[in-house]
Amino acid sequence: MSAKKILLGEKDIPTAWYNIVADMQNKPLPPLNPQTKEPLKPEDLEPIFAKELIHQELSQERWIEIPEEVRELYKIWRPTPLVRATGLEKALDTPAHIYFKNESVSPVGSHKLNSALPQAFYNKKQGIKRLTTETGAGQWGAALSFACSVFGLGLEVYMVKVSYNQKPYRRIMMQTWGAGVISSPSTLTEAGRKILAKDPNNSGSLGIAISEAVEKAAADPDARYTLGSVLNHVILHQTIIGLESEKQMEIAGEYPDIVIGCFGGGSNFSGIAFPFLRHKLAAGKDIRIIAAEPASCPKLSRGKFEYDYGDTVGLTPLLPMYTLGHDFQPADIHAGGLRYHGAGTIVSQLHKDGYVEPVDIPQLESFEAGQLFANSEGIIPAPESTHAIAVAIKEALKAKEEGKQKNILFSLSGHGLIDMASYDQYLSGNMKNYQLTDEEIAKTVDSLEKIIK
Repeated sequence: MSAKKILLGEKDIPTAWYNIVADMQNKPLPPLNPQTKEPLKPEDLEPIFAKELIHQELSQERWIEIPEEVRELYKIWRPTPLVRATGLEKALDTPAHIYFKNESVSPVGSHKLNSALPQAFYNKKQGIKRLTTETGAGQWGAALSFACSVFGLGLEVYMVKVSYNQKPYRRIMMQTWGAGVISSPSTLTEAGRKILAKDPNNSGSLGIAISEAVEKAAADPDARYTLGSVLNHVILHQTIIGLESEKQMEIAGEYPDIVIGCFGGGSNFSGIAFPFLRHKLAAGKDIRIIAAEPASCPKLSRGKFEYDYGDTVGLTPLLPMYTLGHDFQPADIHAGGLRYHGAGTIVSQLHKDGYVEPVDIPQLESFEAGQLFANSEGIIPAPESTHAIAVAIKEALKAKEEGKQKNILFSLSGHGLIDMASYDQYLSGNMKNYQLTDEEIAKTVDSLEKIIK
């Protein structure tokens, strides 16, 4: 049986994003002002974020309208295809039906553009002239670079040093769209200089890059900071993935038993999962939601639920989240977009309440899954996406063992065509797994201030 692609038309692009907070019985704890330890007020965030994004960040409205200007831009590539992965099913000889939502077809090759466009739009509308941001693997930086070129905004991207060196073509993509790209940690900020003074060879982390980008934005009244994951408004924009998938699964005549997304800070995972999870929250639908994270950075699997900074230096609000500690230095894995110490507040609360299952995947297993997917479906997936593929394979093989037909849906968050150096390392046998000990985790987690009683 050949692969089955389920397409929608432009009229099917959702007109509103879904905010899962409206349907949560236990709402996330509030973010705290790092100085006062009091719940954050909207005005506390105004030096950093555009006002409309602050409103969305703190909103409990179920549906938030997508501006028509943004929806028109979505039409460049949305709706994205939902594909029945019959080649992978055949390779696994499984009775499971495996579907993937192909977000790799966007102009930048990943799901990140779903939030980059509205974030750039709201900043432009407010009269902001420049943005700053961080990026891990470079997918977010590329997406925001494209969005800023569309709206005529300046952009400064702090790219985690290990990815800056591993993925030069993503840097070139950003520069092609007019962004300035800085290897982080850098000497351009106080935060970067502080890190380098302690460790001149520091390979960087998303937490450090966030510190640098926030510092630069806060010092410039004409600039604002943007984030590609973790925060509520980013997750909100990404729900367009799952909302389209709902319609497409209905056309396929099936409903997913399992929904899977790779997990770094939560944007791609939440985007595919939350529209389906609302059926469980509101109607008790029997569905499993699985977050696939790297074994070397397992914040949901092995982290602690506590208030922590979203960055390394401590410039951001304190967020209630599963965390490995803001001082945690992740291993230099090739899935750079998953090398983040904490989980978003919404995902953290849902995990705490038992709605999210985390699974951690070793690096070699993820690339093995990526190669199998490439050979069976013809698409070379991003290293981040291979984690979701690995879990989908596990679940499909489990269905085979049990002799059950299950419907499995995962998000292919991006293609790996600019990650071929990573595949080269895997194929040549030069890639390795990273073992994280309990002692290493305790070193950064135990030093957190105990705020949650």
